[in-house]
Amino acid sequence: MESEDATAADGTHTVNREGSHEAKHDGSHDAPSDGNRERDGNGARDGNRERDGNRDRDGNRERDGNRERIVAAAARLLSDGGPDAVSTRAVSSAAGVQPPTIYRLFGDKQGLLDAVVAYGFTEYLSSKAAHEAGDDPVEDLRAGWDLHIGLGLANPALYSLMYGGHRPGVPSPAAVAAFDMLARLIRRIAEAGRLAIPEERAAALVHAAGCGTTLTLIATPEARRDPELSRTAREAAIAAITTDAPAAAEPGPVAAAVTLRAALPRTDALTVPERNLLREWLDRIADPAR
Repeated sequence: MESEDATAADGTHTVNREGSHEAKHDGSHDAPSDGNRERDGNGARDGNRERDGNRDRDGNRERDGNRERIVAAAARLLSDGGPDAVSTRAVSSAAGVQPPTIYRLFGDKQGLLDAVVAYGFTEYLSSKAAHEAGDDPVEDLRAGWDLHIGLGLANPALYSLMYGGHRPGVPSPAAVAAFDMLARLIRRIAEAGRLAIPEERAAALVHAAGCGTTLTLIATPEARRDPELSRTAREAAIAAITTDAPAAAEPGPVAAAVTLRAALPRTDALTVPERNLLREWLDRIADPAR
C-alpha cells in the first residue's frame, strides 16, 4: 500500500516515513552485512593459508627426499670408486634426479661432499652411541679406539674424506660432535682420578693418534698391514695420558689438580666467578708450562 508525502504546517515537505522504513527494510536483504563480509574474507584467507601450508609441506618433503637420495647415492659412489667417482652426473643418475637439483640443494660438488662427510659422521656417532658405557672409562676408551679403527678400515674412502680430505680449519658440526664424545670419555677418566695430563691435551693426543693410525693402515696394502700397529699405538696413547692407579693417590699437585678440575662442574658450592677463578688456578697447576 502506497502512502503520500505529508506536508507540515509551515509548508515544508516531509519525508514519507513508511516509504523510508520500507526502503531500509529492503536494503537490509539486498546488501551483505559487514559481519558476513568479514566471515567470508576470513574463510578465504584461512583456505589460502591451508593450501599454502600444504604446498610448503609437500615441497619440504620432496626436498628432504631428494636430499637423502642424493647423499646416499654419493656415499655409495664414494665407497665404490673414491672421491673422483662422485661427479654430479653420476650422482644425479644414481639418485634419479636432474643435475640442477644437486646444485639447488648443495651449491656445488664441495657442498655435496660436505653433506656426505656429515652423513658419514652421523653413521659413526650412531654406532658409537650404541655401545653403553662400562664401569672402567679406560676400558671404554680402548673399545672406542678399536671401533674407530674398524670403521675406518671398513669404509676407507669415506674415512679418508672425513679426516684427510676435508677443508683445513673448517671442521663439520658432526666432526665437532665426534670429538666432544671423545672429550667426555677423557673427562670420565679424569673424574676417576686416572688422568695424568690436562683433559684438552689428552683428548687431542688420542684423536691425533687414532686418526693417524687409521690413515696409515688405510694407505698400507691389506696384505702388508701390521696387525699389532693399532694395539701398540692405542696402548702408547693410553699410557701417555693415564695412570695405573687413581692419580689422587700419588703425591704431587699436578695429578690432584687434573682430577679436581674434572670434577669442578659437578659442584654448586661456588659462585660462577669463584668457579672460573678456581678453574684458572687448577689449569696453571695442572699445566705449569702453559
